[in-house]
Amino acid sequence: MHELPVTEKILDIVLKHARLNHVSEIRSITLHVGGLSDLEDEWIQHYFDYLSKDTQASGARLIIERLPIVMKCGLCDERFAIEKSEIGEARCAGCGKGDRLSIISGKEYYIKEMEAV
Repeated sequence: MHELPVTEKILDIVLKHARLNHVSEIRSITLHVGGLSDLEDEWIQHYFDYLSKDTQASGARLIIERLPIVMKCGLCDERFAIEKSEIGEARCAGCGKGDRLSIISGKEYYIKEMEAV
């Protein structure tokens, strides 16, 4: 159920921008969500549909694009994408070491764009 507060914040942001830009209807909202996020697409849309009733965003479609998980090696500075299931056994794509890796993206979520009239 943690999708509910996230979805409320998304709606607040798009409605604020709609007011500032004199938008009458929001048709779609593109979200970027990192591969480590456990937000579920169908629940975000479900809550959005419920919360956006009687607003400029009513009926808007959410387009959710998943971003890759990117790690960085602290030894050679190599950056590489990795699958969620591989994190525990990750090795640097450059030097092959696995003891100084850090996650630099994959946890984020943000609004990329919205289509409105």
